[in-house]
Formats: sequence, C-alpha cells, structure tokens
Amino acid sequence: MAVAHLGSITIDCDDPIVLATFWAEMLGGVIATSTERFVSVKLPHMILTAIRVPNYHPPSWPDEGTPKQVHLDLAVTDLDSAQEAAVRLGARLASHQAAPTKCRVLFDPAGHPFCLCLPPAG
Repeated sequence: MAVAHLGSITIDCDDPIVLATFWAEMLGGVIATSTERFVSVKLPHMILTAIRVPNYHPPSWPDEGTPKQVHLDLAVTDLDSAQEAAVRLGARLASHQAAPTKCRVLFDPAGHPFCLCLPPAG
C-alpha cells in the first residue's frame, strides 16, 4: 500500500510565468495560481509549479558543471511532431542526442533538459 501519491513537482527558474506557461501548453494544463514568486499549473493528476529562486543558474547538461536538477520524460507517439510543437512553444533542441530515433532531448525555457520518448517496443 502506498504511503503517499505524487501531488506536485516544483521546478526552479528565474521567470516562473514563462516556464509555467510553457509547461501548461506542453502538457495541456491551466495556470491555477500565480504570484511574483511562483506559478502553478494544474494537470489532470498533479500540479507542476515553477518557482523563482535567487541567482538561478540553468543546468549545463550534458556537462555536469551545473547539475540538471530535474529530468522529465514525456511519452509521445510521434517524435518529429512532438519536437516541432515543443520548439514552437519555446523549447530548444539539445545538440547532444544519444538515441534520436527513440528519444529527443530538449531544454525548456529555463534550461532544464527533458525528453520526448516513444513507448518501448513490445
């Protein structure tokens, strides 16, 4: 029996409205709460929050100078169309792609890496 369930993921950034808007559009959520310091996105089964932190530094992945802090894998059915949509919403494609036929690495507007992944075969 589970002790708890995942209710929220919070992502550090320097501009919470930009980051929350990106994730709301990317995941089909809606902005639920907004202050100067944080913006929450309501998703079907959880909340994603972007929070402003002093002296925020984006991850430097794949270099580990500044660790990636969080990494989301998003399941998609078509890598090319999902990548195009993510870029249109403000993501940028990473130059390093380890398995581009199965998974695409992008960066959200705050610089956090995330992956668009096809479901495993079988």
